[in-house]
Amino acid sequence: MNELGQGSVQEASCGPPDALVDVVVPGGQQRGQPGLRVRRGRLFADEITGVAGVRVTSARRTAFDLACRCTLSDAIVAVDALARVGEFEPDELLVMRTRHLGARGSARLPEIVRRADRRSGSPMETRIRLAIADAGLPCPTLQHPVGPYALDLSYPALLLAFEYNGGDHLDPTRALRDLAREAHLARAGWRVVRFSAVEVHRHPERVAARVRRELEAACRVRGLDPERLAGHL
Repeated sequence: MNELGQGSVQEASCGPPDALVDVVVPGGQQRGQPGLRVRRGRLFADEITGVAGVRVTSARRTAFDLACRCTLSDAIVAVDALARVGEFEPDELLVMRTRHLGARGSARLPEIVRRADRRSGSPMETRIRLAIADAGLPCPTLQHPVGPYALDLSYPALLLAFEYNGGDHLDPTRALRDLAREAHLARAGWRVVRFSAVEVHRHPERVAARVRRELEAACRVRGLDPERLAGHL
C-alpha cells in the first residue's frame, strides 16, 4: 500500500517527483527497496482509498503523515494542498491524532493546523503566505474576488495583491487569459506583484521584504501610517 497516497499528492502538487514510495505493513521485518520505504503501522478503514486500482492512503491520512514527518513549512504546504483537494478542514487532523496517540512528530500538529488554510490555491501560494507571516506582517486575504477573478493573496483595503508567477503562465493560451485578467485588475485599480519560484523557494526573506515595501508604499499613497499597517487592513 502506498502510504503517502501518490494519487492525492500528485493532484495536490505538494510532493517532489522523486519522492520515495512509502508502504505500511502491520508488522514483520520487510526491508525497503530502491525508491521504496517500508514502515510498520496501522491504517483504519476510512484512511484507505483507491487510485487506478491501487490501495493508497486517503488525503487526510496522507496529510497527517506528512505533517508529522516534514519540516514545518513543508508540512503546512502539504496540509494546505491536501485539505483543498480532499475537501476537509485542517483541524480534522487533530481528531486523527487521537487515533494514533504517540505518533512521532504529532506533537506539533496544533501549530501546523493553526497556520494551515485550505483556501490556498497552490503550494507556492502557501510558501508566500508563510514568508509574510514569519516576517510579522499582517496576514493577507486569500482568494479575494475581483469580478470574475480571484487574487491569490491580497490586501483589499490597499488594492494590493501578491501572486506566484508559475511556468504555466508561459503557455500562449494562458498568456492571453492573463492579459485579459491584468487589464481587468488594472481598471479596478489593483497593483499586483508577482514572485518567481526561485524567490519563493530560495529567498523567502526577500519575498517578505518586498511585501513590506509594497505595503508601506501603498499606505503612504493613501496618507496612512505605515507603522500601523494592521490597523489599515
